[in-house]
Amino acid sequence: MVWLETALDAEFSLIRTRRADAGLSWLTTSPEALPAPLDAMILGEFEPDVWIPSTHAAAQRGAISLEELARLDVIHGPRRAHAGTYYMWTKALQAADPRFRFTDPPFRRSLPLTLAFAANADRPTAVLTGPATAAGSWAATIRPSRPADTSGMARVRLQHHPLTASAALVWSGDLPRPLQQMLFETADSLTTPPPPPPADPPPAELASLIAV
Repeated sequence: MVWLETALDAEFSLIRTRRADAGLSWLTTSPEALPAPLDAMILGEFEPDVWIPSTHAAAQRGAISLEELARLDVIHGPRRAHAGTYYMWTKALQAADPRFRFTDPPFRRSLPLTLAFAANADRPTAVLTGPATAAGSWAATIRPSRPADTSGMARVRLQHHPLTASAALVWSGDLPRPLQQMLFETADSLTTPPPPPPADPPPAELASLIAV
């Protein structure tokens, strides 16, 4: 197996043209909507982290509506990194405000610097990450999302989870059946909940009694 670190477009061109056999990516539609011969298995639902000025009224509630978010300048992107989610999330926010446009991030790989930039912007500005948190819960994240210095920005959730994406393993249905079965079993193993932790071992005296 050879691992390719490259962005997949919304059409999964690398897989459809057989330059890759399978890929891990984000889906904003159901697997059934994928064009032939693509197949996919969903690994989980995720949503972005939202950072807003701590002086915003939504910061006190810990949640912001899509309409409130659309009225802010929102730093998100770049589009080429996750074209599918970028397009669908833009459409969702434009449904709340047709004039809405994302602002490109000033720093590609530094959330603390981006938060500092947003905190000092002339207009109220939010920061929207890529898919990062299991939808409906902040308990499970796919990467750390709370930097040490938040520059006066507060992390809030989006009400009603309007922006989500599915982590998916996508492959071509033209692959040999044994290879497709292997991919399916791999994806299935990733979605299977871990076994419960083992019970505490019995005291040494009880263990001895059991052994006897």
